[in-house]
Amino acid sequence: TGICDNFLLAVYLSAKCPVMLAPAMDRDMYLHQSTQANLQELNGRGHIIVDPGTGELASGLEGKGRMAEAEELFEKIDEFFHPDLKLKGLNALVTAGPTYERIDPVRFIGNFSTGKMGYAIAEELARQGASVTLVSGPSHERVVDHRINLIKVTSAQEMFDACVGLWEQTNIGVMSAAVADYRPKQMAKEKIKKTSSSLSIELEKTTDILAHLGKNKTGQYLVGFALETSNELENAKLKLKNKNLDLIVLNSLNDKGAGFGHDTNKVTLLSVSNKITSFELKSKAAVAADIVRTIIEEK
Repeated sequence: TGICDNFLLAVYLSAKCPVMLAPAMDRDMYLHQSTQANLQELNGRGHIIVDPGTGELASGLEGKGRMAEAEELFEKIDEFFHPDLKLKGLNALVTAGPTYERIDPVRFIGNFSTGKMGYAIAEELARQGASVTLVSGPSHERVVDHRINLIKVTSAQEMFDACVGLWEQTNIGVMSAAVADYRPKQMAKEKIKKTSSSLSIELEKTTDILAHLGKNKTGQYLVGFALETSNELENAKLKLKNKNLDLIVLNSLNDKGAGFGHDTNKVTLLSVSNKITSFELKSKAAVAADIVRTIIEEK
C-alpha cells in the first residue's frame, strides 16, 4: 500500500493538468474540518472534486463518504473532455417501438416496429448532452447509455399518459414510436373462442399523441415521423403543418432497406422553415446523428 501511495503522490505532484479526485472515507473523516479545508484547497487549485455518495459505510455508519459510482465518474470524465456538448442542460423526450392494443387477454392489435430508430435517437441525444427520457412500447432493444431514463409502456393510452406527464419539462420531443391509430372499443375479459368462421371487432381511435403535444407546445421543439407508401412528400408536409411540428422525418416503405425491422433507414427531413434534406440509405445510428444534428441547427 505504501508503494502504491508513493506512486500516486509522485504522479499527482508531476501533473501539469487538472486532476479529478473522487474521495472515499468514513463519514466522520469526510466531515472533519481538515478534510473539508483540504478539498477546498484542491478545488481552488483547479482540480475537480467528484462528491462522494451517501449510504452505508464500512464502519457501519450511514452518511456521506462512499466513492461515487462508476457511472457518475464516467459522466464527469465525459463532461470534462466534451465541454461543448450542444444539448447540455436540455431535457429530451423520445418515443419508440410499437403499441399493443389488447383484443382479449392473449391477443392484440400491433405493428412491426422494433424500436431501433427511436433507441438510436435517444442514444445520440444523450451523447450530445441532453437528459433523455425514452418512452418505449414493447421492444427487444436495450438502452446502452446510463443517462437515458427508460419508461416501458404497452398501449397507446399508456404512452400518451407518460408523454403528457413529461411534456411541460421537455425541451425537445422526438416522437418516433409507431403508435396504433385504433384500438378495440371493448377488450374481451376472457379469451375469444374460435366458434365461427369470422370475427368482428369494433374499433375506436386512439388519442393522437403527436397532435396533442403540438397543440400544447410552449417553446418545445417537436419532431414527428411519417412512414408513407404513396404521395410521400405531400402527406409529410400536411402532417408537419396540421400537427404543429418543427421537423418531420419522412421515410417510405417503397425504399429498400427502410422502415420496420431493418438496421438501416433512408429518410428525408422537412422543417417548418421549408428546408427539405434527403439522405441516402444509412445505418439507423447514422440516421439518428443526422436527425439530432438537424435539431441542433434548426432549434
